[in-house]
Formats: sequence, structure tokens, C-alpha cells
Amino acid sequence: MFSNEFQQIVDYRRSNRKFNSDIAVPDEVIQRSLERAVLSPNSSNMQLWEFYWIKSPDFLERMVPLCLGQQAARTAKHMVVFVTRRDLWRKRVKWHLDSIKSTIKGSPDRAQKMGLNYYGKVMPLIYSQDPIGVLTFIRKSISFVVGLFRPFYRSGGKANQRVVVHKSCALAAQTFMLSIAAEGFHSCPMEGFDEVRVRRALNLPRGAEINMIVSVGKGTEAGIWGTRYRVPNEEVIFIR
Repeated sequence: MFSNEFQQIVDYRRSNRKFNSDIAVPDEVIQRSLERAVLSPNSSNMQLWEFYWIKSPDFLERMVPLCLGQQAARTAKHMVVFVTRRDLWRKRVKWHLDSIKSTIKGSPDRAQKMGLNYYGKVMPLIYSQDPIGVLTFIRKSISFVVGLFRPFYRSGGKANQRVVVHKSCALAAQTFMLSIAAEGFHSCPMEGFDEVRVRRALNLPRGAEINMIVSVGKGTEAGIWGTRYRVPNEEVIFIR
């Protein structure tokens, strides 16, 4: 079955770099889109992300130079800063364990035991760090040895963890932008920004990292920089 409605949303979603200053974006559009972003797929349902909604005119104006003065920032009615929080893994693990334990009546069933084991043992093994890298060595050693005999998750150190949480956060940002398009507005994901100053402006803790900043508004024709070009499908889509 062909989904014409979703095709229209995908076609409508463009990175628009200049928004109409006379058209507001209702707060409820951003709220709904953020709530949809929360439903995005993410690694082990750890939800190691935070979304900072910037809507006050003063804060939006403050963000313009931090986003290097680009038009998508200057004309934005709202911005959302998508942030990864790898450092919150212990808190998320506890949340999962508490949630599972709250469903247990008597002895845990097979699914509950698996959940307790997964979040009580596997997640700490994957996310724990130590100053001299012993845990990273252990993870890599286990992956190497077991991987000699069967397919196995190749866990590593901090770099691997960063990739995982940034992938999950990017999925949430894409859900948000598709939702904005479905609501009849436009967005622009911005990578051109001063991360140090944005972190300072948002008072982010040391363990937080910025994934991307998305500006939102009602797009204009001038904000679309030409036709949407893509390399031929046969260069990127492969069937095995």
C-alpha cells in the first residue's frame, strides 16, 4: 500500500533557511512535535537525550550570534537544541529497573527476569567507564573472543557510546522535523554553531553534548536553496 500522505510530508520537509517574520508558529505545534520526538526509536530505550525548546524572543536573539548569524537562526520563531546525555545512563538504568520491579507480582516471569538482567548487568557493562580504560579493554576483549565463534555486539569505549547516543538523538530530531512538516511549518537543522557558547548559554552539564540545533518557522521561497538534488538511487541503495 502506497502512503501518499507520508510521501507528501517527506516532500514538504525541506531545510528552509529563511522564515516568514509575519507568521507565528503556535506553541502547541512545537509541544506536539516534541512529544512525538520522545516516541522515537532509540538504543535499548535508554532515552539518553534532552530537548531544549527556545521560544522567548530574548533567548532567540541571544542564539543568533551563537549560530554564526545564519538566516535560519535570525528568522526562527522557535529553536530546539537536541542534546545527548550519555552521562545519565545510571539514572535511566534505575528508571528501567524500578519500572520492571513495579510490575512484578510474586516471582518474576521470564520477560521480567530478562529485563532485570539486561538493565541490571548488560547496560552497566556497556556504559561504565573508568579513568585508565580497564572496562573498555574488558569490553573489547569479550567482543573479540566471543566474536571469533559467533556474531556478537562489538562494544568498545567512550567513542562507541557517543556514536550510539548521537544516533538515537538524531532519530528524535528527524521525528521532530517530520512532525513540524506535517503541521504545515518548516525547519532547518543547523550544524553551524559555537558549541562551547551554546552549552554555556543553556547551562549544560559537562557530560552533555549538542547533537544539532533545529530552527522552526513558516518557510519562504527564498529559504529554499534550489532543487533538492540527490545522487542516483543505484549509488546508495543496494539489494542483496
